[in-house]
Amino acid sequence: MKFGIRDVTVTTLQAISGAGKTFESFPEIIDNVIPLIPGEEDKTEKEPLRIWGRVQNGVIIPAEGIRISSTCIRVPVSDGHMASVSVGFDSRPGREEILQAWAEYKGDLTRYQPSLPSAPDVFVTYTDQPDRPQTGLDRDACSGMGITVGRLREDPVLDYKFVCLSHNTLRGAAGGGVLSAELLYREGFLH
Repeated sequence: MKFGIRDVTVTTLQAISGAGKTFESFPEIIDNVIPLIPGEEDKTEKEPLRIWGRVQNGVIIPAEGIRISSTCIRVPVSDGHMASVSVGFDSRPGREEILQAWAEYKGDLTRYQPSLPSAPDVFVTYTDQPDRPQTGLDRDACSGMGITVGRLREDPVLDYKFVCLSHNTLRGAAGGGVLSAELLYREGFLH
């Protein structure tokens, strides 16, 4: 991690499709926000540490020294998970350094292009528009496989804060599954 993430606070605003629901099957969400998604906060606090960790003797060793505090809320949106994130760094970058890191981020999958058709050409898209990202306008970025980030600004408690959005069923569930299968095939695990 380029700047050394130390502390993260995140509030996620998660679509009803994340619960496998539609507005027809989840009428209690209409004109309502539910401030608890059982099990999601614990997962949101622990899974990034595994991703940022390392594999040792075939076992994932979670990253250490990073604290994550999470609140997960179900909102009346069909698709798209949004997150309001505040981050504290070991080595505080400038705003332009963060924007440059996002713009240059390619992800490990780009080395396989074009043999991974589901992988987006651009993983992270930053928007300067002050009222973006919005689920209805931005969740389908890069055919739903991209991440849209906006509102990067200094945080008076940590270092910076921003809002990000992904399409939870395309990037997250179904599309993520297809992309994983494409990678497994490309790596020779599927015959």
